[in-house]
Amino acid sequence: MGKVKGFLEYRREVPSDREPLERIKDWKEFHEHMTDEALGDQGARCMDCGTPYCHTGFMLSGMTSGCPIHNLIPEWNDYVYKGFWHEAYDRLMKTNNFPEFTGRVCPAPCEGSCVLGIIQPPVTIKNIECSIIEHAFKQGWVEPKKIAVRTGKKIAVVGSGPAGLAAADQLNKAGHSVTVYERDDRIGGLLMYGIPNMKLDKEAVVQRRVDLMEQEGVVFVVNTEIGVDFPAEKLTEEYDAVLLCTGATRPRDLDVEGRSLNGVHFAMDFLRESTKSVLTGGQPEISAKACDVIVIGGGDTGTDCVASSIRQGCKSVVQLEILPQPPLERQADNPWPEWPKTLKVDYGQEEAAALQGDDPRRYSMMTKKLIGDADGNLTGIEVSKVEWVKDDGRFMPRPVAGTEEILPAQLVLLAMGFLGPEDGALKALEVEQTERSTIKASYDDFSTSRQKVFAAGDARRGQSLIVWAINEGRAAAREVDRFLMGDTNLP
Repeated sequence: MGKVKGFLEYRREVPSDREPLERIKDWKEFHEHMTDEALGDQGARCMDCGTPYCHTGFMLSGMTSGCPIHNLIPEWNDYVYKGFWHEAYDRLMKTNNFPEFTGRVCPAPCEGSCVLGIIQPPVTIKNIECSIIEHAFKQGWVEPKKIAVRTGKKIAVVGSGPAGLAAADQLNKAGHSVTVYERDDRIGGLLMYGIPNMKLDKEAVVQRRVDLMEQEGVVFVVNTEIGVDFPAEKLTEEYDAVLLCTGATRPRDLDVEGRSLNGVHFAMDFLRESTKSVLTGGQPEISAKACDVIVIGGGDTGTDCVASSIRQGCKSVVQLEILPQPPLERQADNPWPEWPKTLKVDYGQEEAAALQGDDPRRYSMMTKKLIGDADGNLTGIEVSKVEWVKDDGRFMPRPVAGTEEILPAQLVLLAMGFLGPEDGALKALEVEQTERSTIKASYDDFSTSRQKVFAAGDARRGQSLIVWAINEGRAAAREVDRFLMGDTNLP
């Protein structure tokens, strides 16, 4: 590395955010920008560590360690330190189709496995990644590339989330004619409707990339659900290969008394309506305005519900998590380079604390029932504390007697994760599914039980990170290209 002792000279710095009480007044991205000089200092902190675990990308103890798309992180960190921004951009694009997405919304498992993180706060990899691609856009380096030779092969990609877009981008570059089918009215999948605008700007970031891909020859078809608006058989007849990237969007439900009351919704339905209203200027069908909101579930989706509820003008917001509060520091059973299971305060909790005076999360809490009025409208939620006890070798939550309480609520949002892909297109195409309902597809070639039909992303592996979806999309594109051409030059 250019600055051998940079990690001793510079401390970790991340971009400042707009003040919570200011940013909740709008839906704009809330991160500020750092100067090139400051970013160079952060790049200089990248050690000459010998074995850069940051780009290993494997699973440890069921968690992602390192970058699944194997970004060449030490290389572009060094280029940023030296001020060689175009070279940094070239290295970044060798492994990542959409660094403007991952640089904003990826949880950064690369930082969790950074070698410097053993003794100091890790290198600010995620921010440097985002800064490189935004620098490239600003300088005009990101331009549509002309595809010199077309193969004559036609490929249909079903689903326009990160896996579908990554696969489409790669297959288009290989010279195939690619059409992406999306059942929603805009391209992007969860990038468009599952992540709020203040985390990932739809027009300035997502649509910018979609427009670029369209200029390069990718065809996008919206408002088209396979098996409903477009016959599955026609899909396999008209295309030389079909790649399913439908995601894992079937939400986990809450089986308690009162579930059918008005005011109880899945988190993704709420977030989708919220983003639609931001883009169209209309009013969302599911609104948190003037409501006491209870978000059941943690994770990014729960945080996004908290932040969106605040921006819609909720009366109060509480986030319930059934798990205990994580520790402040790594524990002995969670060693580096595993993902650090420590307490983190995300943007939504920071905003709620600034507005309400305290972190909205309440840990080790179980929902016992939902309470409504005579008209079937939600009015409250009964909860109790739980303790985690071993039952047949497994830890299970057990309600603690005497801790029951009723919280006021006119809106409950269920953010408890996802169970797998929805069945519509899969049943229509008659592809075999696993016991977890995911598409049964080989990792080696991503082929399904049906000839010339392939699968990738969350639909194949289950709910995961955006960076894993990009990894799967790229790998599946490589195998589709091999299937069609007998060999492949795709990375």
